[in-house]
Amino acid sequence: MQISFELLHCSDPDVFDAVLGEERRQREGLELIPSENFAFPEVYATNGSVFANKYAEGYVGRRYYGGQQFTDRIESLAIERAKQLFRAEHANVQPLSGSPMNQAVYMACLAPGDTVLAMDLSHGGHLTHGAPVSCMGRIFNFVRYKTSPPDGHLDYDAILATAREVRPKIVLCGHSSYPREVDYSRFRAIADDVGALCMADVSHVGGLIAGGALANPLDFGFDIVTTTTHKSLRGPRGGMILCKSSLAQKVDAAVFPGMQGGPHMNAVAGIAVTLKLAALPAFKTYAAQVVRNARALADELLQLGCTLVTGGTENHLIVIDTVRSFDIDGRIAETALDLAGLTVNKQVIPDDPRPPVKPSGIRLGTPALTTRGMREPEMKQVAAWLVQALRAPTHEPKLRNIHDQVRALCKEFPIPGLEP
Repeated sequence: MQISFELLHCSDPDVFDAVLGEERRQREGLELIPSENFAFPEVYATNGSVFANKYAEGYVGRRYYGGQQFTDRIESLAIERAKQLFRAEHANVQPLSGSPMNQAVYMACLAPGDTVLAMDLSHGGHLTHGAPVSCMGRIFNFVRYKTSPPDGHLDYDAILATAREVRPKIVLCGHSSYPREVDYSRFRAIADDVGALCMADVSHVGGLIAGGALANPLDFGFDIVTTTTHKSLRGPRGGMILCKSSLAQKVDAAVFPGMQGGPHMNAVAGIAVTLKLAALPAFKTYAAQVVRNARALADELLQLGCTLVTGGTENHLIVIDTVRSFDIDGRIAETALDLAGLTVNKQVIPDDPRPPVKPSGIRLGTPALTTRGMREPEMKQVAAWLVQALRAPTHEPKLRNIHDQVRALCKEFPIPGLEP
């Protein structure tokens, strides 16, 4: 089966033009948002496949609709590959994305009002880790721990003290803008000390864990690990819950029928393909290079005078304090870099005095650059362009000139599956 973009061109030229425009934007710019990446080319085939037509409410062998022999096959493949790759006792591959994935865990393991100890949003946590504006933040009692000045690292002794004070049912680690490796053994010990479940949300670094570049919390006896399937894993948009077998029934019931109806089987097919590719030696090489590239980029930014949250990185992402580095807020920085063909996102920093729409920093990372085949020498060039643009955020001719240079580099490193 071949997707006919010519048919789309005839039936809806407005959408067709938007698709082509986005494809061109991705090809001709550098994607530095650390939560974004380029999916394996095989994922495009599964996402646009006939599995998009099929309802599959329920689980393998226990569906509520007929005609499930092939949906059962791909979900079984995805489950077994997830268990093997992450060394998990149980895997649920049905969550539609990261937010319902984490919500399902809370609903499976908690009663309304129960306490969760999780990372503060402005210090690197995620919206789904109990931010007050989230729905889960209104149902459960989230107590938030923070990083510690002056280096911005986690203070595990302080986290333990808080855990002993509030007695959480879940101790949750995981982040969306924390540039350091997590000490999973310390979190496991903290959870054991207070008799809590130990959970990690590794959505950002799931691919790096699968590729062996970062530690796997399941190797430290964690009860639950959640991860999205895109980001560093390079799969379709979706989520997975990996847990001990003793929690399997509760987790599965919380996903379906608790949180959602039928899974998106085209995405499940893409997850199965992704997990097979992530088990290959080439993906281990890729994951290691993502980390090396991030460190090279951080080192060069520091050499060029940038102030980085935590002073560097140990994973795939970097947070620049643009106020201290360039005397501009993150929104101005993001807009300027868009013109220069360098896509980042504005980002709050720990205890940011500025509002989220005009925060004090930007967040960037290396998964997408690494997918294109870039290595340490290119990271030095990217750092130079970033600093040049942020020193002249309103100088449009200079920003457009940088974008011309970016386009030239992009031609040398085409996106897999999106070659012109």
